[in-house]
Amino acid sequence: MATDEPNVSFGDVSHSTFAVGSHAQAVSHHGVAPGRDQAAEELLKAVRELRADLTRVRGTDGTAVLDAALADTEDEITRTGQAAPTRRERLRELLSDSQALLSVLASAGAVAGLVGL
Repeated sequence: MATDEPNVSFGDVSHSTFAVGSHAQAVSHHGVAPGRDQAAEELLKAVRELRADLTRVRGTDGTAVLDAALADTEDEITRTGQAAPTRRERLRELLSDSQALLSVLASAGAVAGLVGL
């Protein structure tokens, strides 16, 4: 190691985005995605609540599929600011197949209402 190399020191880098190197790229995903409206915010909140509630019920193949679809929806809203109509339709289908779940979990009813079921 050469003794004339510059010293680099990083302090607190939490909530920061940076890149080092000649071909490095930095992409920040902090904060709200551009274009996220109030409806998307409400759906995101309801999706997160339902996912949390699903951990409190006995898991089945149906709840696993629903959780995966909810995770995809959460990811899409976080990245793009909205849930595509096809994603909303998929949630409607899964929730309509889970009528017993809708009656037990208020959060499932909230998501169902926000996707038009």
